[in-house]
Amino acid sequence: MFARSSTSGRRLALALVTPLLLTALAACGGDDGGNAQSGAGIDSLKVEGDVGSEPKVTWDGQVSVSKIESDTLIEGDGAELGDGDQVLAHIWIGNGFTQKEAFNTYKDKKPELLTDDKSQLSKMFLAAIDGHTIGSRVLVAAPADDAFGEGGNPQLGIANKDTVVMVVDLSSGVLDAPAGTAKDSPAWAPKIVDKDDVPEKLDFTGTPEPASYLRVGTLVAGQGAKVEKGQTIVVDYLGQVYGNDKGPFDASFSTEPASFQIGTGNVIKGWDQALVGKAVGSRLVLSIPPDLGYGKKGNKDAGIKGTDTLCFVVDILAAG
Repeated sequence: MFARSSTSGRRLALALVTPLLLTALAACGGDDGGNAQSGAGIDSLKVEGDVGSEPKVTWDGQVSVSKIESDTLIEGDGAELGDGDQVLAHIWIGNGFTQKEAFNTYKDKKPELLTDDKSQLSKMFLAAIDGHTIGSRVLVAAPADDAFGEGGNPQLGIANKDTVVMVVDLSSGVLDAPAGTAKDSPAWAPKIVDKDDVPEKLDFTGTPEPASYLRVGTLVAGQGAKVEKGQTIVVDYLGQVYGNDKGPFDASFSTEPASFQIGTGNVIKGWDQALVGKAVGSRLVLSIPPDLGYGKKGNKDAGIKGTDTLCFVVDILAAG
């Protein structure tokens, strides 16, 4: 199963970094300085390397196409992606006119969370995802307007008449819910209140006073690979201050999952410590003391004081 429709970027009090792909996909202003081309199609390109490793792209002159061309270089054996499905994907983009690299997620080991959704992605990105299977490497070339709109993407050095070349590795599918073995909730954990089978808030009735250290409980033991430090993970979550009956300060269950790099300081320390080593498909409950949350300053925008213990429910949906 794959997750519901989503966008890459999220508001989140956990200090998530805005995904690079937002810049790459942003609509750009007009650029009348486009380059007229005469060149070959994607058959002239040589792409070497395995799925998940940075591709070595060899150019045989300029690449120029009048419509989208695509080729599945490596066919994965995972599920086929369709409308609304999500995938963690590594992306390499080059300029067919200058024959230079313009964008690369492999260098920083930060795959992007993409959704097979015509309302979100350009035709070029859809051509790299829709109908392809998890584990595939897909090569696509397209006119700039089919990738970034009429203005091209000056931020990436791509003018409005350039051909865009893209290599996409469909690294990991995204679950739409925990998948594994249910476990008893620990005695210290608050009760999860569901609405239509979706976590809505936490109930602290009868819950003991929180500890001064990190507590991690497994509610569903996932059956997927274990999360490694530095990976990009996809999660659904709900966060609520201990003892606050008004409800969560942030949640994604009823909106869209979040994606970020784990174990590298992109989120609060309690998440970095709790999620590394856990299996994809797991549902966890966390109790995070202030020093592993937002520290003495708290987070005023989220209504969190420097003395607050934070409780979370976290579903790990993917890692790659």
